Amino acid sequence: MGAKKAAPNNDFPAKDNGPKRQRLQLTSAETSQVITPNLGRKKRISDMGAASGVENGKSKDESVVPKTEGEIMDKNTQKKRRSLAVSSDQISGTRKMPRRAAACKDLKEKSVLISGKSCIIETEKDHTVEEEIVAVRMTAGQDDGRPNRRITEFILHDENGTGQPLEMLEVNDLYITGVILPLESSTGKKKEKGIRCEGFGRVESWDISGYEDGSPVIWISTDVADYDCQKPAASYKKFYDRFFEKARACIEVYKKLAKSSGGDPDISLDELLAGMARSMSGSKCFSGTASIKDFVISQGEFIYKQLIGLDMTSKTKDKMFADIPALIALRDETKKQANDLHTQLMPSNGSLRIDSGTGDGKNTNQMDLVDSANHEDEDAKLARLLQEEEYWHSMKQKKHSRSAFVSNKYYIKINEDEIANDYPLPAFYKTSLHETDEFIVFDNDYDMYDTEDLPRSMLHNWSLYNSDARLVSLELLPMKPCPDIDVAIFGSGVMTSDDGSGFHLDTEAGQTSSAGSGAQAADGMPIYLSAIKEWMIEFGSSMIFISIRTDMAWYRLGKPAKQYAPWYDTVLKTARLAISIITLLKEQSRVSRLSFGDVIKKVSEFNQKDGSYISSDPSTVERYVVVHGQIILQLFAEFPDDKIRRSAFVTGLSKKMEERHHTKWLVKKNKVVPRSEPNLNPRAAVGPIVSKRKAMQATTTRLINRIWGEYYSNHLPEDSKEGAVNESREEDEVEEQEDNEDEDHEEELILLEGTAKKHSASKQTKTFSANAEIRWEGKPEGKTRSGYPVYKQAIINREVICVGRSVLVDVDETDELPDMYYVEYMFESKNGRKMFHGRILQHGCHTVLGNTANEREVFLTNECKDLGLQDVKQTVVVNIQKRPWGHQHRKDNIVADSVDRARAEARKKKGLPTEYYCKSLYWPERGAFFSLPFDTLGQGSGICSSCKIHDIEKEKDTFNVNSLKSGFLFKGIEYSLNDYVYASPFEFEEKIEQGTHKSGRNVGLKAFVVCQVLEIVVKKEIKHAEIKSTQVKIRRFFRPEDVSNEKAYCSDIQEVYYSDETHIISVDSIEGKCEVRKKSDIPDCSTPGMFQNVFFCELLYDPATGSLKKLPAHIKVKYSSGQTSDDAARKRKGKCKEGDELAEPCKEVKRLDEKRLATLDIFAGCGGLSQGLEQSGVSSTKWAIEYEEPAGDAFKANHPEALVFINNCNVILRAVMEKSGDIDDCISTSDAAELAAKLDEKEISSLPMPGQVDFVNGGPPCQGFSGMNRFNQSSWSKVQCEMILAFLSFADYFRPRYFLLENVRNFVSFNKGQTFRLTLASLLEMGYQVRFGILEAGAFGVSQSRKRAFIWAACPDDVLPEWPEPMHVFAAPELKITLSEGVQYAAVRSTANGAPLRAITVKDTIGDLPAVGNGASKGNMEYQNDPVSWFQRKIRGEMVVLTDHISKEMNELNLIRCKKIPKRPGADWRDLPEEKVTLSNGQVVDLIPWCLPNTAERHNQWKGLFGRLDWQGNFPTSITDPQPMGKVGMCFHPDQDRILTVRECARSQGFPDSYKFSGNIIHKHRQIGNAVPPPLAFALGRKLKEAVNSKSST
Repeated sequence: MGAKKAAPNNDFPAKDNGPKRQRLQLTSAETSQVITPNLGRKKRISDMGAASGVENGKSKDESVVPKTEGEIMDKNTQKKRRSLAVSSDQISGTRKMPRRAAACKDLKEKSVLISGKSCIIETEKDHTVEEEIVAVRMTAGQDDGRPNRRITEFILHDENGTGQPLEMLEVNDLYITGVILPLESSTGKKKEKGIRCEGFGRVESWDISGYEDGSPVIWISTDVADYDCQKPAASYKKFYDRFFEKARACIEVYKKLAKSSGGDPDISLDELLAGMARSMSGSKCFSGTASIKDFVISQGEFIYKQLIGLDMTSKTKDKMFADIPALIALRDETKKQANDLHTQLMPSNGSLRIDSGTGDGKNTNQMDLVDSANHEDEDAKLARLLQEEEYWHSMKQKKHSRSAFVSNKYYIKINEDEIANDYPLPAFYKTSLHETDEFIVFDNDYDMYDTEDLPRSMLHNWSLYNSDARLVSLELLPMKPCPDIDVAIFGSGVMTSDDGSGFHLDTEAGQTSSAGSGAQAADGMPIYLSAIKEWMIEFGSSMIFISIRTDMAWYRLGKPAKQYAPWYDTVLKTARLAISIITLLKEQSRVSRLSFGDVIKKVSEFNQKDGSYISSDPSTVERYVVVHGQIILQLFAEFPDDKIRRSAFVTGLSKKMEERHHTKWLVKKNKVVPRSEPNLNPRAAVGPIVSKRKAMQATTTRLINRIWGEYYSNHLPEDSKEGAVNESREEDEVEEQEDNEDEDHEEELILLEGTAKKHSASKQTKTFSANAEIRWEGKPEGKTRSGYPVYKQAIINREVICVGRSVLVDVDETDELPDMYYVEYMFESKNGRKMFHGRILQHGCHTVLGNTANEREVFLTNECKDLGLQDVKQTVVVNIQKRPWGHQHRKDNIVADSVDRARAEARKKKGLPTEYYCKSLYWPERGAFFSLPFDTLGQGSGICSSCKIHDIEKEKDTFNVNSLKSGFLFKGIEYSLNDYVYASPFEFEEKIEQGTHKSGRNVGLKAFVVCQVLEIVVKKEIKHAEIKSTQVKIRRFFRPEDVSNEKAYCSDIQEVYYSDETHIISVDSIEGKCEVRKKSDIPDCSTPGMFQNVFFCELLYDPATGSLKKLPAHIKVKYSSGQTSDDAARKRKGKCKEGDELAEPCKEVKRLDEKRLATLDIFAGCGGLSQGLEQSGVSSTKWAIEYEEPAGDAFKANHPEALVFINNCNVILRAVMEKSGDIDDCISTSDAAELAAKLDEKEISSLPMPGQVDFVNGGPPCQGFSGMNRFNQSSWSKVQCEMILAFLSFADYFRPRYFLLENVRNFVSFNKGQTFRLTLASLLEMGYQVRFGILEAGAFGVSQSRKRAFIWAACPDDVLPEWPEPMHVFAAPELKITLSEGVQYAAVRSTANGAPLRAITVKDTIGDLPAVGNGASKGNMEYQNDPVSWFQRKIRGEMVVLTDHISKEMNELNLIRCKKIPKRPGADWRDLPEEKVTLSNGQVVDLIPWCLPNTAERHNQWKGLFGRLDWQGNFPTSITDPQPMGKVGMCFHPDQDRILTVRECARSQGFPDSYKFSGNIIHKHRQIGNAVPPPLAFALGRKLKEAVNSKSST
């Protein structure tokens, strides 16, 4: 939604923030007058020849952009209507308009009459008015121009009340019915109240904005106001969707082409369409990428006109849209595809034109556009619009259809006897794993769904079998869903999240492929599947993707179990054969010439070494091809070349299959109605086999079990609440429901879903009357800051209201929550009005907790205000709760809470008023819940601590220059002459566009410029200095990267160069303070990132000549002697920043353990989190729990002082609680109890006990959540298996002082945010203070993009740690979480526009390591070179022997491809030459698999496959298995022909070279990929240390 802005300043471009217009000048009597519909049109029409995408100050209708695809009326009509318009002088002033493209106008005048019979408009019991101007006045905000409003539940209709698409404005008058809201959304707790107005208008124009924000905003305008379209009425949605998708297409094309939005104007049309298919793939309006591309092409001319309209208003240096080849090609392609339609519609005299070309180039005369538009008369417009509408409906109908290779109705059954000879002898499925029922993992408590919307997971180590557990082939299953399948096939395997990997076709049987996904099989959950319904094959690159579907989920198949592999080999062999045949046909000049028999003959001539070889006997080949025909035909059906899909071979094969197999199955619709019977898999009857390494129900405390269990019991899925519907409406309603879901996939924004629960005050609560008698009780007890007398009690109608009590204000008769205030103090104003100052108490459902909140818990906030006591409607009981803290009080608190809940339930049953409780302060702007400020709360002194906070924030906005002009105050920081400051890099040079490839995202980013303040310049005529009138003269210090990349590489990151260059810069460009010291004053700390905001200077730089030399003796640098903003650096010179409570900086790490927090690391992995925290000096990891033995061994090797339990954490928690005698509070499975009993005495004696653990940290795995069912909210059974419950139970039982949860960035959105919210609710229920946020590791000193979610918790008496300040520039957006009521929170700022230090590059990280070859396996070797970069010196430390510089071995073909990839930034498979290569076995293969370019559009162009890193760029996210065909395919060394080594990956995560990893190379990569980067953990540890020390000092 656009926001209102002030009048434009000519010095700056208008922001794309929504429209602003001049307010209509109306008198008080004008609300009853008839408003002339032509108001403000005269100027618009006369100025139509100008051009601008931002409309001028007179009226929005004075747009100078072609506002339609051809709708501007002829000159006679213009003249006629000018006479009707009032003078343009009646509209005065200017306004800043949004950046928009062409909009649509229709200038007809018609009266409208909407009868009750003909009107289809849905009405609600809203406040309804008849006149638009009245509704606009009733919703007035702070309009300083033309009124702007939001409109929701709207319908656009004709004069008969019939709904019409917005596009019909070109040929018909349209009117509006809807609910009008103020432009600014309400910040209150109540549902916004709008004003319904029916049949108003007419609609004069539409506009599209939101280009800079990346999200379409659609405006419709009448003569009275502009309306931001929020949400159409349900019955109008089918009309509105098409226009919204058109607008979205405009925005997405803008983002792809505009450099200022990160786009590339030089991409081709194919690249543009591929990108559009990718970005719009989340829309439910399209069935796939093909339909998206078709839609974009059909709207090419529309998109072109919208974007060229932006050229005239753009103030960026972007390339003009009218000159962008891809956009021109898109427009031309639209015209080309419209030719057939034109031919059909063109009358004999040639006068009818449906398109109105706008010409090429940015200098197109606007009147040419008008003339061109005028050539299209209304009949042609109508024909075009109807054709467009017809196309849209046809596309929607095709949404659920899938390609078919023979018939859309029938499917040919495969006979098992005919394929038996191609499979092994019968065998039966066996496993030692304890497998979970699929029905537990994915519940089926919904009525109907689309199979494409099922959750998707990977299945590793899998097998398929029938009801007798006999192994059977996939081929017996249909590749399309059929209702009467006469074979039941089940499956088992290890489920993980879908990583996009598949089977590598280039791998010979039995070989290990670098692209194989089987290596990760042990990481997931063993499950057994219900009956498989269908399967499908996708192929691309040299990969083949096979997926199976049950009624519960889709599973992409990874590597099969060893016992099942022979049954899978035949399927893969057939897939290879199909691809070979496609290749064969593709090489023919005329595909139609090869008959079925010809193809069979050619296949029989294949070389025996060919992976597709069947036999040299044509009859044997024919039998094989026919009996396995369904696989071959399905691959043909997926191939994009229509000639090959319809070739004579396909026709012949289909006919042969029908002749051979006489059974056909009817193909059913792509909808599934799950059956109610149990899982019939024979594994369901097998008793569980106990295994140490298995998925088991989490061991929990009763508190955690109650919180999560009650939530999943009380919250039913929305789908299940709907009753049965008749079949004719069923599909539309399902689609409607899906379309209304919020699906914002912006990278920087994570939305939390969850409906706030309804709470209403009890009807028995006493309510004061409007004319209540109010009097003070007692004498004044002080004065407010304004001098008003303060009272502590008042009596309203004999009801006493005291300071420290709570009241309700403005309670209405709806179910909406009333405003609840905590009374801080009461006072009498100057005019004698009796007032109180209150702080809002917010219901939990209106916080980030959403529907996981306790309905009785409210949260204190920092929102406060003065209110009249006459506004108080009733009192309410809110108990300010303070419970004793600690593990020793845990049981007493549980009993007290139980009694409290029982009492509340009893009151509820009796109908008594709800009694609330409050124990935390909610501060959404800081993303945290804090302990209540008991020492300042409800003192009645006339002072409010919340007001003080607001005053402090206001002071930060104060700017002041002292009288001597020797210093100034800016953003709360005092600056003085000779201080060193950071300045924005864009003050000195223009912003450089970033690289476009994955590893080049940081190329071009600049760190802040270090400057010294020399003089403060204030304009003489200004009495009181202001920011705009004040400038600063500075001396610029250059950095090594300003000289060259090579200089930056070999220099210290803290070094700067003195220069004689001075500048006068604006105060606004100052970003903070820093220090420049002598190098001898900066100790050589060994930990990367320990020393921040401090630089040293020894050299003089001349930017004119580029020369560097020692500082001459006559230049006396005034080094820093003061303080920086970093608290830790203020106390003593020579200390390390933010870690420098060090008595001696580098010895501080060796502090005695008793001064550190005794830490328990759960899900410890190899110890990355513990490593960083220990380096910061705050923690000592004494215990660790790790499930995987190699990772546990690595933890032991690096943390020898820690006791490492290599076991299931459920077993350990059970053992701890059993040892402590609290088994009655432990909920666990018999398996966990049995395994806990088997622990030896040494392990039991070393278990940590409550009271010994100060700090619990870890990152619980969430594989189950990533595959969770999107339709279901009440699946408590599956949630019980999640490790997050056990992790929280550790915190509940031990009650440590501090708690830290780390997880993947999407943790906050797993399961629609329920997991995240329940985690917060659990910690708050325990009594903790809580803070949450998302951090980018790349901004904290590693050369890698890695976003991670964190949750801090601190006990009530401790200080909650702040987030560390990001120190390195990194191209990542602000990682925001959207909380309740539109409040967005980002833990830290983005550093894309500057930071204290430059980005760490790939060369900084690994440039000193010796060259090794493909498959290098030497565990230890010499470095061969000295470290060069600052990072290398820090990461190498005292090591003299290089370890783990070992590389995964690629097979022969992948190695050849790697060698052919150019050694330049961003190179990947697209740079491979189109040629064939001969392998050592004599096989001739394509270097580029023929299917890769043909399927690239479905897989984002396979970007990064076989990709090289950029020396000056960064690493992509570290994964557990680097491979050129994997999820992150960019894994080739910049200069060497190999995959990155284990040590290189470790350095990319910030592990020092001394760090040891355990197991084989697969284990080591997994340990690194799953770890928290130690530098990020170090930054978190520093802030934890600050919190601990601040508590100690108080």
